[in-house]
Amino acid sequence: MGLIVQKFGGTSVADAPRIHRAARRAIAAKEAGNQVVVVVSAMGETTDHLIDLAKQVCEYGDCRGPSPKREMDQLLVTGEQVTIALMAMAIHAQGCQAISFTGGQIGLVTDAAFSKARIQSIEKQRVFEQLEKGKIVIIAGFQGMTPQGDFTTLGRGGSNATLVAIGAVLKADVCENYTDVDGIFTADPRLVPNARKIDRISYDEMLELAGRGASVLQTRAVEFAKKYNVPIHVRNSQNDNEGTWIVSETANMEHIVVSGAALKKELTRVTIKNVPDRPGIAARIFGDIAAGNIVVDDIIQNVMDDRTANISFTVERGELGDLKVVVERIVKELGQAKATYQDGLAKVSVVGVGMRVHTGVAQRMFAALADAKINIQNITTSEIKISCIIDEADGPRALRLVHDAFELHKLK
Repeated sequence: MGLIVQKFGGTSVADAPRIHRAARRAIAAKEAGNQVVVVVSAMGETTDHLIDLAKQVCEYGDCRGPSPKREMDQLLVTGEQVTIALMAMAIHAQGCQAISFTGGQIGLVTDAAFSKARIQSIEKQRVFEQLEKGKIVIIAGFQGMTPQGDFTTLGRGGSNATLVAIGAVLKADVCENYTDVDGIFTADPRLVPNARKIDRISYDEMLELAGRGASVLQTRAVEFAKKYNVPIHVRNSQNDNEGTWIVSETANMEHIVVSGAALKKELTRVTIKNVPDRPGIAARIFGDIAAGNIVVDDIIQNVMDDRTANISFTVERGELGDLKVVVERIVKELGQAKATYQDGLAKVSVVGVGMRVHTGVAQRMFAALADAKINIQNITTSEIKISCIIDEADGPRALRLVHDAFELHKLK
């Protein structure tokens, strides 16, 4: 007997027929001799609808400060609570036993970073008790609870983090992530029509792709999977085709120089000028930003002749409201410093473990962009990734160009 954790995203449980279809998959896995845990997201566009309602309410008053973030999480967790009950009902209606739990009910404890909380622990005993009774256990994704009893959410794509965290704690044989696509593609098929499905990809490659804009999996979900060596199978909920396996790296993977390309849009570059050039200043700046749970990327520091420095970094546009409060406080404390913000940027990236043993990858990417007269503003690299900051308007075209430059449409 194996243990399988399945996760169904919002489009896979968007209405009653799809919930019943997902229920049949869970029951089939159970009838094949497995213990089954199912993680679900809110139905369809429920979360977006709730966010829109909150925005409408906030138009009538001041919704700034820490309280609304807590209340936003109080609101958003209701979406998954609807789905878990309906999924349990659908399984019962098809003649199988099931029980539903919220994140708090299974002891999924997080920190208090509302809207982007991190999982700290999960109490597995309650889940195992129900599995031993022969039930399919349904768990609300995307949510947890602080030690003080406040609801929290895990950020965009947080149900994926729930999926893999549950899989890791229960020592699952596999985590099956059911979505509305056939798997992980060499690029976003909505932007690159000739993108191809990848059969197998390493944890490190998937981490880089997720961090560079690929939206199928949240980076924290892949981090969990890598740390606890939990295989993830990304599949289409509408068919029975084999999807993409995310697994430990194998020697064969190095034969492919580039496995995929990604585009991250809606970026803003923040530049802090006239920063004193002395030890500890950068640590202080980014320590304050990290304390605000704001993720930064592509940090560049230039030292000037007058013993000052300019520090630039990029953030997602959605972080800008919280970030400006922190940056303006830092600038005021530093005295002569000032901050500027440049919007309308994007990042195009190529990823592949084969870069470690092959040369010429950067030149090939830069040449493809140069031939198309696309200006590169910043470049960041790792041993398996190359990223370029460009104008957002050039983003989709740049993605198609680098995808074709590495002939990813021919990838096997």
